[in-house]
Amino acid sequence: MSEPIRLTLQRARQIAVMGQQLDAPKRAADRPKGILDVVRHQGFLQLDPTAAVARTEHLVLWARLGRSFDPEDLNRLLAERKLFEHRAYIWPIEDYPLLRARMEIWPDDLAGYGRRIRTWMSDNAAFREHVIAELRRRGALRSRDIQDIAAKDWASRGWTNKRNTSQMLDWLSAMGVVAVVGRAGADRVWDLAERWLPVDSPRVPLAEAQRELARRRLRRQGVIRVGSSEDPGDIGFEASIDGVRGKWRVQPELLDRPFEGRAALLSPFDRLVYDRNVTKALFDFDYRLEIYVPVEKRRWGFYVLPFLNGERLAGRADARADQKAGVLRVPALHLEPGATEADLRAATAELEALAAWLGVGDVSIGRVVRPHQAL
Repeated sequence: MSEPIRLTLQRARQIAVMGQQLDAPKRAADRPKGILDVVRHQGFLQLDPTAAVARTEHLVLWARLGRSFDPEDLNRLLAERKLFEHRAYIWPIEDYPLLRARMEIWPDDLAGYGRRIRTWMSDNAAFREHVIAELRRRGALRSRDIQDIAAKDWASRGWTNKRNTSQMLDWLSAMGVVAVVGRAGADRVWDLAERWLPVDSPRVPLAEAQRELARRRLRRQGVIRVGSSEDPGDIGFEASIDGVRGKWRVQPELLDRPFEGRAALLSPFDRLVYDRNVTKALFDFDYRLEIYVPVEKRRWGFYVLPFLNGERLAGRADARADQKAGVLRVPALHLEPGATEADLRAATAELEALAAWLGVGDVSIGRVVRPHQAL
């Protein structure tokens, strides 16, 4: 077995940034061409209802496409079925066969939780058939449009407790029986998958689908820790990173690509920072989503946007778009240790660009917090 490739920490960071399409490559071929190009490269866009600044999928696309990104273009691509929504993610329609392989074994791959779902659906077999029959007879519907005739409530300590219709639709979606076909405000609109998705497309064996999805994970992340849930196995090259524990896998195509950095504000759900342990190991950046943390216990703020400058995560902005007042409010802009005045200027410029894209006229920064001022 060959020795692992040795990477400097700086180069590992650069590869991670390039994998995420957050650099500024000189070659046009290396730049994202538009929404479809970004989604295909990323593999998916995560959805989340919290939108203190903008919807997370919009922020991810804006960070990579800039002011050329128009949310209406994303809606159009969904309506045209070039993209589709599945279980809180947006996927390229051509990737449906890869997901279908997983749908066909769900929820049997979830161990105890899967058995609980199977039991609940078995207890509610008549309810399941009722939901499917309503969609077949009436066409696309919101969950509230379907009568809840469940024989047994779905029990949960969270917001899904007794939300039987939405849970049944979610589970049927996970199994590939129904699909989200649109939105009515914040409500999902459902229909039979056979009417919306390419269910007649050729089958992909599960092992082949999993390997292809693993290959795309490495392409997206650039570097992945060996042994993590994201580990693509024997795909890519094994590497060690100076000063970082453990072994990593690296995307071969990025090893020799020149790095050109730029500044970017990131969604809290951006895949560059979604794995907090990796973010800490590679970027020495402690990041915690504090949306559900009580106000008095928050360290950084409600909706905090990490700030990338080059290959460094140099700060974070607690931000909220006040559309009524026409201002992007930033109660605190926190700089990381080692951040410079140039980083501060770049972060301010990115906040101004974000405000312009959002259509608000001003940025109001309450205070700039430097490391020695932090509590």
